Amino acid sequence: MVSSPSLIPNLIAAGLYIAAAIYQGSHLAQGRKSDKRLLALLGTFAVLAQAGALYFQLITPLGLSLDFFSAASLIAVAVIGLTLLACLRIPVENLLVLLFPLGAVTALLAQFAPPGTVPLINEEPGILAHILLSILAYGLFTIAVFQSLLLLLQDRQLKNKHPSGLIRNFPPLQTMESLLFGFLWAGWCLLSLSLISGWLFLDNLFAQHLVHKTLLACVAWVVFSVLLWGRTRLGWRGHKAIRWTLAGFCLLMLAYFGSKLVREFILHI
Repeated sequence: MVSSPSLIPNLIAAGLYIAAAIYQGSHLAQGRKSDKRLLALLGTFAVLAQAGALYFQLITPLGLSLDFFSAASLIAVAVIGLTLLACLRIPVENLLVLLFPLGAVTALLAQFAPPGTVPLINEEPGILAHILLSILAYGLFTIAVFQSLLLLLQDRQLKNKHPSGLIRNFPPLQTMESLLFGFLWAGWCLLSLSLISGWLFLDNLFAQHLVHKTLLACVAWVVFSVLLWGRTRLGWRGHKAIRWTLAGFCLLMLAYFGSKLVREFILHI
């Protein structure tokens, strides 16, 4: 609904994200470093504005209304917020040049795209904990995917010996790879907790409307488990690690967004 209380916060968030992306992108293209404090300030205010808009969109007198586009906006808030926090300790600010546009797009879609059939969610603490763990896990794996794409770009440009301005501002390849697996381990732990909490608090994980989501999430968990085992025991790295990361993420994306898209816009349940 365009006239809703979420309109102004979503527009502010989108504007701040776009401004931050243009500022950072122009500096990276010229091989110059952006002001981390300015990026953090713009990103923080954008995340707060988007989170404020989500409050109006999600909270209803009858329960939690988490439609397809609001869910995408919520995950974007989690992804960008986690990345901004990570920037305080580790050099991952280059990820923001990809994540800021994602935040702008999800904020605008959550505001202007027509919602599908939205079932209200029970606000019991166990259910909310399961949802929070799922969103954080998905957020960390999203960060890992963007990190893997930047790692792939960096590896190819270094092999061709023609690094662009963007690549010259990246940390060393080994550091980039270590950061990737740090995000993967954190995401795997949260995904494990999410699956356990679902088993504990949901009435039936294999009910008709949940079975595809549950099975795909379990397969994704196995894929990430094999990847992390391969890294620890066999020293997997480079393109093999990136392929497994993308495969696991695609399964998770199908588990959540694929099933949600079908239910809300095709089956209307």
